[in-house]
Amino acid sequence: MDQIMWWAEHYWWLVFPIMGMAGAAAKAWERSAKNRHERRIETLRMKAQLKTAQIEARALTHPTKNRGATIVDTTASPVPNDLLARLLAEHDEITARWLDYELDVAKLIAFPAMSDGRQPLTAAFLRAKRTADALRPASAEAKVTEQQVSEYLDAVGAYAVAFEIAEKDARRLRDSTFTDAERKRLDRAQQLLKVAVDESATQAERNVAYKRVREELDGLILLSDDAVQVLEKQVAREIAAPAAPASAPSAASTPETASTPEPERMPLRRTDEQS
Repeated sequence: MDQIMWWAEHYWWLVFPIMGMAGAAAKAWERSAKNRHERRIETLRMKAQLKTAQIEARALTHPTKNRGATIVDTTASPVPNDLLARLLAEHDEITARWLDYELDVAKLIAFPAMSDGRQPLTAAFLRAKRTADALRPASAEAKVTEQQVSEYLDAVGAYAVAFEIAEKDARRLRDSTFTDAERKRLDRAQQLLKVAVDESATQAERNVAYKRVREELDGLILLSDDAVQVLEKQVAREIAAPAAPASAPSAASTPETASTPEPERMPLRRTDEQS
Protein backbone atom coordinates (compact mmCIF):
# COMPACT_ATOMS: atom_id res chain seq x y z
CA MET A 1 0.00 0.00 0.00
CA ASP A 2 2.84 2.37 0.87
CA GLN A 3 4.45 1.69 -2.48
CA ILE A 4 1.21 2.54 -4.27
CA MET A 5 0.86 5.78 -2.35
CA TRP A 6 4.51 6.65 -3.05
CA TRP A 7 4.04 5.95 -6.76
CA ALA A 8 0.84 8.00 -6.87
CA GLU A 9 2.59 10.90 -5.08
CA HIS A 10 5.59 11.02 -7.41
CA TYR A 11 4.11 9.88 -10.74
CA TRP A 12 0.55 11.18 -10.59
CA TRP A 13 1.22 13.25 -13.72
CA LEU A 14 1.46 10.05 -15.82
CA VAL A 15 -2.30 9.72 -15.52
CA PHE A 16 -2.86 12.43 -18.16
CA PRO A 17 -0.78 10.95 -21.02
CA ILE A 18 -2.11 7.47 -20.19
CA MET A 19 -5.67 8.78 -20.40
CA GLY A 20 -4.84 10.45 -23.72
CA MET A 21 -3.38 7.25 -25.12
CA ALA A 22 -6.36 5.25 -23.91
CA GLY A 23 -8.75 7.74 -25.51
CA ALA A 24 -6.91 7.60 -28.82
CA ALA A 25 -6.92 3.80 -28.75
CA ALA A 26 -10.64 3.78 -27.98
CA LYS A 27 -11.36 6.11 -30.92
CA ALA A 28 -9.21 4.02 -33.26
CA TRP A 29 -11.05 0.86 -32.18
CA GLU A 30 -14.39 2.61 -32.66
CA ARG A 31 -13.43 3.75 -36.18
CA SER A 32 -12.22 0.24 -37.05
CA ALA A 33 -15.43 -1.31 -35.74
CA LYS A 34 -17.49 1.21 -37.71
CA ASN A 35 -15.58 0.44 -40.90
CA ARG A 36 -16.04 -3.30 -40.37
CA HIS A 37 -19.74 -2.79 -39.76
CA GLU A 38 -20.11 -0.67 -42.92
CA ARG A 39 -18.28 -3.27 -45.02
CA ARG A 40 -20.46 -6.02 -43.53
CA ILE A 41 -23.64 -4.05 -44.28
CA GLU A 42 -22.45 -3.35 -47.83
CA THR A 43 -21.70 -7.04 -48.38
CA LEU A 44 -25.14 -8.05 -47.07
CA ARG A 45 -26.79 -5.41 -49.26
CA MET A 46 -25.07 -6.70 -52.39
CA LYS A 47 -25.92 -10.29 -51.51
CA ALA A 48 -29.57 -9.30 -51.00
CA GLN A 49 -29.64 -7.61 -54.40
CA LEU A 50 -28.06 -10.69 -55.95
CA LYS A 51 -30.61 -12.99 -54.29
CA THR A 52 -33.47 -10.85 -55.62
CA ALA A 53 -32.02 -10.97 -59.11
CA GLN A 54 -31.61 -14.75 -58.87
CA ILE A 55 -35.21 -15.22 -57.77
CA GLU A 56 -36.46 -13.07 -60.64
CA ALA A 57 -34.26 -14.93 -63.11
CA ARG A 58 -35.37 -18.34 -61.84
CA ALA A 59 -38.99 -17.29 -62.29
CA LEU A 60 -38.32 -17.15 -66.01
CA THR A 61 -37.21 -20.78 -66.07
CA HIS A 62 -40.44 -22.10 -64.53
CA PRO A 63 -43.89 -21.71 -66.14
CA THR A 64 -46.52 -19.96 -64.01
CA LYS A 65 -49.26 -22.27 -62.73
CA ASN A 66 -52.80 -21.05 -62.21
CA ARG A 67 -55.41 -23.55 -60.91
CA GLY A 68 -53.59 -26.46 -62.43
CA ALA A 69 -53.30 -24.87 -65.89
CA THR A 70 -49.92 -23.86 -67.26
CA ILE A 71 -49.68 -20.29 -68.60
CA VAL A 72 -46.96 -19.73 -71.17
CA ASP A 73 -46.08 -16.34 -72.64
CA THR A 74 -45.83 -17.14 -76.35
CA THR A 75 -44.71 -13.62 -77.21
CA ALA A 76 -41.43 -13.97 -75.33
CA SER A 77 -38.27 -15.46 -76.77
CA PRO A 78 -37.37 -18.98 -75.60
CA VAL A 79 -36.77 -18.63 -71.88
CA PRO A 80 -33.54 -20.67 -71.50
CA ASN A 81 -31.87 -18.89 -74.41
CA ASP A 82 -32.97 -15.48 -73.17
CA LEU A 83 -31.77 -16.17 -69.65
CA LEU A 84 -28.48 -17.61 -70.88
CA ALA A 85 -27.89 -14.59 -73.10
CA ARG A 86 -28.32 -12.25 -70.16
CA LEU A 87 -26.10 -14.38 -67.93
CA LEU A 88 -23.39 -14.54 -70.59
CA ALA A 89 -23.55 -10.76 -71.02
CA GLU A 90 -23.23 -10.27 -67.25
CA HIS A 91 -20.31 -12.70 -67.16
CA ASP A 92 -18.54 -10.83 -69.97
CA GLU A 93 -19.14 -7.45 -68.31
CA ILE A 94 -17.54 -8.55 -65.04
CA THR A 95 -14.57 -10.06 -66.88
CA ALA A 96 -14.12 -6.84 -68.88
CA ARG A 97 -14.08 -4.81 -65.65
CA TRP A 98 -11.44 -7.14 -64.23
CA LEU A 99 -9.31 -6.96 -67.40
CA ASP A 100 -9.44 -3.19 -67.13
CA TYR A 101 -7.24 -3.61 -64.04
CA GLU A 102 -5.28 -6.62 -65.27
CA LEU A 103 -4.11 -5.00 -68.55
CA ASP A 104 -3.70 -1.38 -67.40
CA VAL A 105 -0.34 -1.04 -65.66
CA ALA A 106 -1.24 2.41 -64.32
CA LYS A 107 -4.29 0.94 -62.56
CA LEU A 108 -2.27 -1.97 -61.23
CA ILE A 109 0.21 0.45 -59.69
CA ALA A 110 -2.62 2.52 -58.18
CA PHE A 111 -4.58 -0.53 -56.91
CA PRO A 112 -2.04 -3.37 -56.57
CA ALA A 113 -4.34 -5.57 -54.48
CA MET A 114 -6.42 -6.34 -57.60
CA SER A 115 -3.53 -8.43 -58.96
CA ASP A 116 -2.34 -9.85 -55.64
CA GLY A 117 -3.70 -13.34 -55.10
CA ARG A 118 -2.37 -13.26 -51.54
CA GLN A 119 -5.13 -10.82 -50.59
CA PRO A 120 -8.05 -12.92 -49.26
CA LEU A 121 -10.78 -11.02 -51.11
CA THR A 122 -8.84 -11.05 -54.38
CA ALA A 123 -8.22 -14.78 -53.98
CA ALA A 124 -11.95 -15.32 -53.37
CA PHE A 125 -12.75 -13.36 -56.53
CA LEU A 126 -10.30 -15.43 -58.59
CA ARG A 127 -11.87 -18.64 -57.27
CA ALA A 128 -15.34 -17.37 -58.19
CA LYS A 129 -14.04 -16.47 -61.65
CA ARG A 130 -12.68 -19.98 -62.21
CA THR A 131 -15.99 -21.50 -61.14
CA ALA A 132 -18.05 -19.24 -63.42
CA ASP A 133 -15.70 -19.86 -66.35
CA ALA A 134 -15.92 -23.62 -65.83
CA LEU A 135 -19.74 -23.59 -65.78
CA ARG A 136 -20.12 -21.17 -68.70
CA PRO A 137 -22.08 -22.67 -71.64
CA ALA A 138 -20.59 -22.44 -75.12
CA SER A 139 -23.31 -20.02 -76.28
CA ALA A 140 -26.82 -18.81 -75.55
CA GLU A 141 -28.13 -21.46 -77.95
CA ALA A 142 -26.30 -24.30 -76.22
CA LYS A 143 -28.42 -27.22 -75.02
CA VAL A 144 -28.29 -27.10 -71.25
CA THR A 145 -30.42 -28.56 -68.49
CA GLU A 146 -32.33 -26.54 -65.95
CA GLN A 147 -29.83 -27.70 -63.31
CA GLN A 148 -26.91 -26.40 -65.39
CA VAL A 149 -28.63 -23.05 -65.87
CA SER A 150 -29.28 -22.82 -62.13
CA GLU A 151 -25.64 -23.62 -61.29
CA TYR A 152 -24.36 -21.10 -63.82
CA LEU A 153 -26.77 -18.48 -62.47
CA ASP A 154 -25.40 -18.96 -58.95
CA ALA A 155 -21.81 -18.90 -60.22
CA VAL A 156 -22.25 -15.64 -62.14
CA GLY A 157 -23.95 -14.07 -59.13
CA ALA A 158 -21.10 -15.12 -56.84
CA TYR A 159 -18.61 -13.86 -59.45
CA ALA A 160 -20.28 -10.43 -59.52
CA VAL A 161 -20.41 -10.10 -55.73
CA ALA A 162 -16.81 -11.28 -55.32
CA PHE A 163 -15.58 -8.73 -57.84
CA GLU A 164 -17.45 -5.85 -56.22
CA ILE A 165 -16.07 -6.73 -52.79
CA ALA A 166 -12.50 -7.24 -54.06
CA GLU A 167 -12.59 -3.97 -56.00
CA LYS A 168 -13.86 -1.99 -53.01
CA ASP A 169 -11.16 -3.51 -50.80
CA ALA A 170 -8.41 -2.83 -53.35
CA ARG A 171 -9.47 0.81 -53.64
CA ARG A 172 -9.52 1.07 -49.86
CA LEU A 173 -6.08 -0.52 -49.42
CA ARG A 174 -4.34 1.14 -52.39
CA ASP A 175 -0.61 0.89 -51.49
CA SER A 176 -1.03 0.67 -47.71
CA THR A 177 0.31 -2.90 -47.63
CA PHE A 178 3.73 -1.71 -48.87
CA THR A 179 6.57 -0.19 -46.88
CA ASP A 180 7.58 3.47 -47.25
CA ALA A 181 10.48 2.52 -49.52
CA GLU A 182 8.23 0.35 -51.68
CA ARG A 183 5.63 3.12 -51.94
CA LYS A 184 8.34 5.47 -53.20
CA ARG A 185 9.24 2.90 -55.86
CA LEU A 186 5.59 2.70 -56.90
CA ASP A 187 5.39 6.49 -57.13
CA ARG A 188 8.52 6.59 -59.32
CA ALA A 189 7.10 3.83 -61.52
CA GLN A 190 3.85 5.79 -61.93
CA GLN A 191 5.73 8.92 -62.99
CA LEU A 192 8.03 7.01 -65.35
CA LEU A 193 5.03 5.26 -66.88
CA LYS A 194 3.62 8.61 -67.97
CA VAL A 195 6.83 9.27 -69.90
CA ALA A 196 6.90 5.75 -71.36
CA VAL A 197 3.50 6.20 -73.03
CA ASP A 198 3.83 9.91 -73.81
CA GLU A 199 3.60 10.40 -77.57
CA SER A 200 5.36 13.75 -77.30
CA ALA A 201 8.49 12.06 -75.90
CA THR A 202 11.15 10.64 -78.19
CA GLN A 203 11.37 6.93 -78.77
CA ALA A 204 14.65 6.79 -76.83
CA GLU A 205 13.04 8.56 -73.85
CA ARG A 206 10.11 6.15 -73.90
CA ASN A 207 12.44 3.16 -74.09
CA VAL A 208 14.47 4.31 -71.08
CA ALA A 209 11.34 5.14 -69.07
CA TYR A 210 9.82 1.73 -69.86
CA LYS A 211 12.97 -0.06 -68.73
CA ARG A 212 13.00 1.87 -65.46
CA VAL A 213 9.30 1.15 -64.88
CA ARG A 214 10.01 -2.58 -65.09
CA GLU A 215 12.94 -2.18 -62.70
CA GLU A 216 10.89 -0.26 -60.14
CA LEU A 217 8.03 -2.80 -60.24
CA ASP A 218 10.32 -5.82 -60.06
CA GLY A 219 9.50 -7.72 -56.87
CA LEU A 220 6.53 -5.46 -56.05
CA ILE A 221 3.86 -6.13 -58.69
CA LEU A 222 3.75 -9.12 -61.00
CA LEU A 223 2.64 -8.01 -64.46
CA SER A 224 0.85 -10.57 -66.59
CA ASP A 225 2.20 -11.37 -70.05
CA ASP A 226 -0.83 -9.69 -71.62
CA ALA A 227 -0.27 -6.51 -69.58
CA VAL A 228 3.39 -6.44 -70.66
CA GLN A 229 2.43 -6.81 -74.31
CA VAL A 230 -0.15 -4.01 -74.10
CA LEU A 231 2.38 -1.71 -72.42
CA GLU A 232 5.16 -2.53 -74.89
CA LYS A 233 2.88 -1.77 -77.83
CA GLN A 234 2.10 1.63 -76.29
CA VAL A 235 5.79 2.34 -75.75
CA ALA A 236 6.83 1.19 -79.24
CA ARG A 237 4.11 3.19 -80.97
CA GLU A 238 5.68 5.58 -83.47
CA ILE A 239 5.13 9.29 -83.09
CA ALA A 240 2.71 10.28 -85.83
CA ALA A 241 4.23 12.78 -88.25
CA PRO A 242 2.16 15.80 -89.37
CA ALA A 243 0.54 15.42 -92.77
CA ALA A 244 2.55 17.06 -95.58
CA PRO A 245 0.86 19.74 -97.75
CA ALA A 246 -0.33 18.60 -101.18
CA SER A 247 2.15 20.87 -102.96
CA ALA A 248 5.11 19.70 -100.90
CA PRO A 249 7.62 17.37 -102.58
CA SER A 250 7.43 13.70 -101.72
CA ALA A 251 9.49 12.28 -98.86
CA ALA A 252 11.61 10.26 -101.27
CA SER A 253 12.68 13.39 -103.16
CA THR A 254 13.51 15.40 -100.04
CA PRO A 255 17.02 14.68 -98.74
CA GLU A 256 16.31 16.01 -95.27
CA THR A 257 13.25 13.83 -94.86
CA ALA A 258 14.90 10.77 -96.31
CA SER A 259 17.84 11.06 -93.97
CA THR A 260 15.67 11.34 -90.81
CA PRO A 261 16.27 8.19 -88.73
CA GLU A 262 13.38 5.99 -87.79
CA PRO A 263 12.41 5.98 -84.08
CA GLU A 264 13.98 3.10 -82.22
CA ARG A 265 11.48 0.30 -81.96
CA MET A 266 10.87 -1.28 -78.60
CA PRO A 267 11.56 -5.03 -78.43
CA LEU A 268 8.46 -6.96 -77.49
CA ARG A 269 10.36 -8.95 -74.88
CA ARG A 270 13.66 -8.68 -73.11
CA THR A 271 15.99 -11.61 -73.59
CA ASP A 272 15.83 -12.63 -69.97
CA GLU A 273 12.04 -12.87 -70.13
CA GLN A 274 12.06 -15.12 -73.19
CA SER A 275 14.14 -17.75 -71.50
